[in-house]
Amino acid sequence: MKFQRRQMTDDIHINLTPMIDCLLFILIFLLLSTSFNQYSRMNLTLPDAQGVPSKQYEHKIEVVVDAKGQYTLNGQSLNSQHSQDLSHAIQHIANQRRDLMLIIAADAKASHQDVIRVMDVAGQLGFVNINISTKVPARGDE
Repeated sequence: MKFQRRQMTDDIHINLTPMIDCLLFILIFLLLSTSFNQYSRMNLTLPDAQGVPSKQYEHKIEVVVDAKGQYTLNGQSLNSQHSQDLSHAIQHIANQRRDLMLIIAADAKASHQDVIRVMDVAGQLGFVNINISTKVPARGDE
């Protein structure tokens, strides 16, 4: 007796729907977790108070903040403490150059807000080279 063999006509196929779903979930996760904002960054060079030798710069902007919160830019004092006046004075000295070294020399009793105002104005103007100067302690004062 001759038996007839059944022929398998079922097509073999791969279901790609779960793989596409996983890839879409990964793509959505990456899009939601990625930050597209570029925040402005300021390079702050904070020298140690142990005695880092000071560098001489040919062109620089030095902002001195005294204990009363008054600002002095390269030896010329400002009449007000407003951010706009400070910004205009720094722009006038810089002449559109944002690569100049900006040095902040603040009195030890100066308000933190007055020093941060200078840093904020410098950051808004686009300065990236900012130094905060410190005083080297004397030998007997340690």
